[in-house]
Formats: sequence, structure tokens, C-alpha cells
Amino acid sequence: MIQLLIRKAYSSEYEKIRIQRLASYEQYKNLIPSGHWEILKGTLSKESDKRQGVNLFVAEIDGQIAGSVALFPSKATAYEWDTEVLEYPEIRMLAVDARFRGSGAGKALVRHCIEVSRGLGEKRIGLHTGNFMESAMKLYENLGFERFPELDFEPLDDGIIVLAYQLGIPEKQQEDPITS
Repeated sequence: MIQLLIRKAYSSEYEKIRIQRLASYEQYKNLIPSGHWEILKGTLSKESDKRQGVNLFVAEIDGQIAGSVALFPSKATAYEWDTEVLEYPEIRMLAVDARFRGSGAGKALVRHCIEVSRGLGEKRIGLHTGNFMESAMKLYENLGFERFPELDFEPLDDGIIVLAYQLGIPEKQQEDPITS
């Protein structure tokens, strides 16, 4: 039986996580234009996950880091090249090591981000993903995220669209002691 643990990353793991993140995205290298790959690679390698208020979580399976995700807080600047301020937390750079795909690590990381956001009283959570990341889109849609095309963007003039998704976070229901 697989033992899956979601936890905050230790600062000593950040470099290993960036290397693993980049390796997990390598599958897209030949699917997108080389210029776009270089931009994506740069984004995945930056230390934006060390910015104040950003939480970096890992999925650990049997003592090994299987994947990671960064949760950017609401009121943060959306992206380094953009001045827009987020009105909700945003999930970024979800990555699962190829050896652990299908283990539920990615789903668990996204659910954890939703629960952390709920605990902070947030009403929505968002994310962006490339239109070439079919398995990621399927994961997000299966978890209830909805498309917000008005927030899509095309960082380069190369046909690659970064798709916006959001999820309304319902308040946690109190258990009724009489019926539970």
C-alpha cells in the first residue's frame, strides 16, 4: 500500500524540487516551439516559490518526493511580467515525477491547496495551464475547476495559449452531531 504524505517543503529541498519539476515538464519540450520551451523552462527554474507568502508543498510517497506544487497567495502580483494583483490564491507549477504518475500525488497536491485556501477563508482558487497539457486539464476539470477564457493569455505569438481555470471553494460543512 502506498503511503502518501502532503507537507510543506523544507528549504533544503528547494533545489531538488526545481530539478524534479523541470524534469517532469521535459515531456513537453518537443510539443511546443523552442522559444516557448525556453520561457517555460526559465519559469520553472526561477525562485518565485521562495517569495513571501508562497507555500511550496510536496507529495511524499514512501519517503521520496513524488511531486510538488506552489500555492501563491491572494493579493500577490500575478506574474513577474504582469502588474495585475490576484484576488484569489493561485496554484502554480504542479509537477509529478514520471515514476509516480498515476499514484494520486498530483490530485492530492491540488486538493491540499484547496483545503489550505479554504482554511484561510478564501472563496476561490485559480490556476493557469498550457493548452498542450492535456492530462493537467483533465485533472483540474475532474476536481471541479471551470474554465475562465477571459483570463487566458498568449505569452508569445506562437499559438500556445495559457488557459485559466478557477474553482469556487465552498465553506466546510459542519457535521451535524445528531445525524453523524
